[in-house]
Amino acid sequence: MTSKSLFQPRFPQFKTLRTIAMGVAIGFTVPAFADNLPEVQRLIKQGQYPQALEKVDAHLSAKPKDAQGRFLKGLIYTEMNKPAEAIGVFTKLTEDYPELPEPYNNLAVLFAQQKQYEKARTALEMAIRTHPSYAIAYENLGDVYAKLASQAYDKALQLDTANATTQNKLALIRDLITTSGKGNVKPTIATPAVTVAAKPAVTVAPTASVVTSTPGAASTSPAKIADAPPAPVEVAPPSTPVIKKVDGASEDIAKAIASWANAWSRKDIKGYLAAYANDFETPNGMSRKAWDAQRESRITGKPGSISVTYDEPSITINGNKAIVKFRQHYKAPGLKSSTTKTMILVRSGSRWLIKEENSR
Repeated sequence: MTSKSLFQPRFPQFKTLRTIAMGVAIGFTVPAFADNLPEVQRLIKQGQYPQALEKVDAHLSAKPKDAQGRFLKGLIYTEMNKPAEAIGVFTKLTEDYPELPEPYNNLAVLFAQQKQYEKARTALEMAIRTHPSYAIAYENLGDVYAKLASQAYDKALQLDTANATTQNKLALIRDLITTSGKGNVKPTIATPAVTVAAKPAVTVAPTASVVTSTPGAASTSPAKIADAPPAPVEVAPPSTPVIKKVDGASEDIAKAIASWANAWSRKDIKGYLAAYANDFETPNGMSRKAWDAQRESRITGKPGSISVTYDEPSITINGNKAIVKFRQHYKAPGLKSSTTKTMILVRSGSRWLIKEENSR
């Protein structure tokens, strides 16, 4: 399911939690929540997840059955890379509010990121059962089936390596998953519209998305399962980035990307941030200062070593602008992920700097 970026996620990428950059617009239709949850929304947008969790816990201590608050809590856990806790929150929501399709959809995203595609399929079928016009759930279900098909074809080739027909089918499925943008499961980013009566009954508006929102808001760009990395084959990343020696400009760009990845791996925050242009387009409308602080916290504020490598990049140059695409491999204590990254670089004097970046 795809991370158009829950926030850029973080899980990258079924259209779901895009880390790897997702915008979140969380609105609330229930007046009773108006004074309680906007602060949580602001903290989430700024990446201040511990503070947001503290606020939402305080809110839920007074209103433990509040669907919006609980949904936000699941979103915060997702952004904090605590999938087990997020799954627990969304599972309980499906039990207490079975009418809401969004928790099922977000569960599917989390399951897909863990390669539990059968569980993801079941969750999406429940989302569709509760909300037959939920388009994102149908798209995510198609992406899950693509993942399952990829696994099945891969297994078939292990048993019969000479089967050319199966090889062609597997190639087509992998191409669908990794290049078309469709093999990914999206999480719900906007909170489902909820009307609370004297008894906590829930009425869901017809729009929805996957793992980055809470019940009650207007829908924005949903995240999809397609953002998750392809499942069938685990390919060990190269120990060092591969730089293709081509023309001078392409070589300079490749060196700029290598320097960026190396600085990240060394936790050299000064060198890492220097790879970005002053007018870099930060996610979710975040100020550059806040984004820099968030990146520093995530890179240098965590114990243990970091490894950032990538496959050979594809570089397209148009004057002083270049588009670079590559498969990025990230390793840290307790976390290993592979995402497809697209960067736009601009020439600044003799240097090439990152103007935009997106992961899925």
